[in-house]
Amino acid sequence: MTTDKIITIIEKISAKIQEEKLFLTELDNVIGDGDHGINLARGFSEVEKKLSTMGDKNPGEVLKTVGMTLVSTVGGASGPLYGTGFMKMGMELKDTADVTVEDFVRVFQVAIEGISLRGKSTTGEKTMLDSMVPAKNAMEEALAAGKSPKEAVACGVAAAKEGIEYTKTIAATKGRASYLGDRSIGHQDPGATSFTMMLEILEGEL
Repeated sequence: MTTDKIITIIEKISAKIQEEKLFLTELDNVIGDGDHGINLARGFSEVEKKLSTMGDKNPGEVLKTVGMTLVSTVGGASGPLYGTGFMKMGMELKDTADVTVEDFVRVFQVAIEGISLRGKSTTGEKTMLDSMVPAKNAMEEALAAGKSPKEAVACGVAAAKEGIEYTKTIAATKGRASYLGDRSIGHQDPGATSFTMMLEILEGEL
């Protein structure tokens, strides 16, 4: 994936978030602050303004800029968390001109670690990590088994969707949703949902 491809993927992620912002916000209305979709949409609108100037940068610089923009423009938890993830990936890819799916899976692990540290969270707490970690593991296993890059990301998407379903079965222990305790059971996590949408865009571009 060259810089142009990375920019295309980010643009399509932005379009998807704009399209689904009300749905994501409805999910967050039930168990959170009610701003997940609206905030992410605002952040990615600002990201899009930066992308037109990034054509001569390498993929890592593009991802780092995406992350910095999300951190500085998105309120709530989603901006710092997603922003940290994109920045971590960008820093790991700083010298990479053409990003392979293998590269992506490698740096995605670093992104997960950054998000976990920033959010002081782990899997099983009804957060985006409940989709991210299974997706990363599934992609690693698929690549190790010799599957194609597109097949590997498809496995990641399937695992991420299972992660969404898993979040419906557990009580939240992080963030605003934790105030609801067992009343949060039965509702899917908006962060796990928005992450899965992003991964689906990547799959469609391979």
